[in-house]
Amino acid sequence: MKLRQLHYIHEVANRGLNVTAAAEALFTSQPGVSKQIRLLEEELGVDIFLRNGKQLSEVTPAGLRILDYTRRLLRESENIRNVAEEFRDTDKGDLSLATTHTQARYALPPVIQKFRQKYPLVRMHLHQGSPPQIAKQAAEGTVDFAIATEAMEHFDQLVMLPCYHWNRSVLVPPKHPLALKIQGKAKLTLADIAEYPIITYTFGFTGRSKLDQAFHAHGLKPDVVLTAVDADVIKTYVRLGLGVGIVASMSYDAKQDADLVRLTADHLFEPSTTHIGFRQGMFLRAYMYDFISEFAPHLTRELIDEVAEIQDPAARSQRVHDLIAKLHMI
Repeated sequence: MKLRQLHYIHEVANRGLNVTAAAEALFTSQPGVSKQIRLLEEELGVDIFLRNGKQLSEVTPAGLRILDYTRRLLRESENIRNVAEEFRDTDKGDLSLATTHTQARYALPPVIQKFRQKYPLVRMHLHQGSPPQIAKQAAEGTVDFAIATEAMEHFDQLVMLPCYHWNRSVLVPPKHPLALKIQGKAKLTLADIAEYPIITYTFGFTGRSKLDQAFHAHGLKPDVVLTAVDADVIKTYVRLGLGVGIVASMSYDAKQDADLVRLTADHLFEPSTTHIGFRQGMFLRAYMYDFISEFAPHLTRELIDEVAEIQDPAARSQRVHDLIAKLHMI
């Protein structure tokens, strides 16, 4: 049994049993992958995959168990490489992040800029996707960190750490009735907003669930006429007069968005919490700890290790909830 063979069956399983796609991802040939899988099956004395002619059709029961152990072995082999690199090249390596548009566009730029100044030899890879997609990438080990607000709690394999709280703002053109009402010192209400068409985030992105919960709790049914994952897109359609925009406050720039009026909505919605997550059992290099602390200064190396060492998902989740409550007081 060779580590290379385990890489092959792992990649084939991840690629939906598409051997050609797996070979391309592994930078090798399709016949070579097929041959190595056959050799491994012959050595083990069981089929890992069922075949329909020359095509793989499904994973066998034995294959499911083998792939489960394979994933663990490959993670540990990656940890071994990271340990070696940590002692050989302390300030050199790779750091891959999976995140949403909002984090990549508004929260991460200054953090990445400072990190690159400190670690110029660390190559960074930024992947964008939906919260479930990026959480899955971190859980499977295809990226180092997932950074998002939604959906992270559905992956028990992830060590999640709360980074910061944020809330929303309402954006309207200067002559919009809501802008005029607030100029008259009236306090913005959910009922006020619900009177107009709303443009906001796609469900599952950027704390959208908190927004929906707030309206539902007050018996209101907002008329959401357009959704997007990008706050800049939302602002574009607000400028066109299609509706009232509800965006993360961090996405409003006083200079670039001077043609829009920002109405504070902190009193209308529960704050959302952005988390950073990484795979349970992952070896963190020194620069990885530094990146987390740069993004969320309260997350010290000691605190990160404390949470990561909690094996029981329920206990780890409770510790994270305690940290979220404490973060509210910072």
